[in-house]
Amino acid sequence: MLFRSNLLNEFAHLDQDSSVVAYISKPEAPGLIPKRFETRWVSDNPFKRLGWDIPRHVAADRPDLLHVQYTAPFGITAPLVVSIHDVSYLEHPEYFSTFRATHLKITVKNTAARAAKILTPSEFSKTAIMRHYGVEDSRIVVVPNAVSHQFVPLDRAHAQQAMQRKLGLGVPYVLTVGDLQPRKNHLGLLHAFERVIAQHPELPHHLVFAGKETWYSPRLHAAVAASSAANRVHFTGFVEDEDLLQLYGGCDLFVYPSFYEGFGLPILEAMACGRAVACSNTTAMPEVAGSSALLFDPTDTEQMAHAICEILTNTDLRRRLESEGTQHASTFSWERAAAKTLNGYYEVVGASRRVDVAVKAGVA
Repeated sequence: MLFRSNLLNEFAHLDQDSSVVAYISKPEAPGLIPKRFETRWVSDNPFKRLGWDIPRHVAADRPDLLHVQYTAPFGITAPLVVSIHDVSYLEHPEYFSTFRATHLKITVKNTAARAAKILTPSEFSKTAIMRHYGVEDSRIVVVPNAVSHQFVPLDRAHAQQAMQRKLGLGVPYVLTVGDLQPRKNHLGLLHAFERVIAQHPELPHHLVFAGKETWYSPRLHAAVAASSAANRVHFTGFVEDEDLLQLYGGCDLFVYPSFYEGFGLPILEAMACGRAVACSNTTAMPEVAGSSALLFDPTDTEQMAHAICEILTNTDLRRRLESEGTQHASTFSWERAAAKTLNGYYEVVGASRRVDVAVKAGVA
């Protein structure tokens, strides 16, 4: 929700003339939306939201366009803009329930066919959307995500102390962030960490899994309990942004071992907090990390362990990655994301106006 708030606030700054109506279903949403925007409540139930609430509001509001995430209601006559973060439900349906994968396959295909513009956060996802849906290049706009302003470098020692007090973490620590689900490859990271402490018993580091518990959690907890590194592995559960900032700030290394990402925002968040990053060399992650991280094959735990060891045992390398990563993260801008989105809107409705923003070096 927070990244959408960042985008909407930049909309309000860049375009002060257009009227915006936000259809919201979360109790916290009103406080995150610019005050001049109108809001309409819709159900949190996707069937009621898509089948009744949104069509009813669209019929009354008669917008010049409707921007949706993944799926638009049937029967909408307003021009459509759809955000498709990735097509993992097509390329890796095993990450989803059968019902969820089937539902997305049907509804997103229909929405993509009707959409005047498709927004996606990476060139990787753009290529995948074109391949699966036969969408022409001109209908897709790549709008990279960016980091919220609160993610800034902190004093590492102070952040570690704060996390010790609040979450009982062992320090120093290696961090990964993401819901506990198979796609995030926590098991691979656990096995790589076992290799690290076996090869370098002098390293005092712990491993921290920060992310929401899911249906997959029991399997991961059981694997940790049986691990040779069990006494060095910590689960935080879901954490609010304030604690997430402290978690990033206190780590010696951030590792993102995911098998599949349409973007990979935690990579940039860790970099913005001044921390060295090692991440997977697959899907959109190399595109996001650039040359400011060490990359590894997420299916190769030996290679992953080598990258972790290289950073933890080489102070000069770690400091270089921290410096380069902070600069790299700063090249991603919510202002620029909002401008690209607005320009997509203007093109759809046939407006002659255009928003241009300054682009920092390093961003295409």
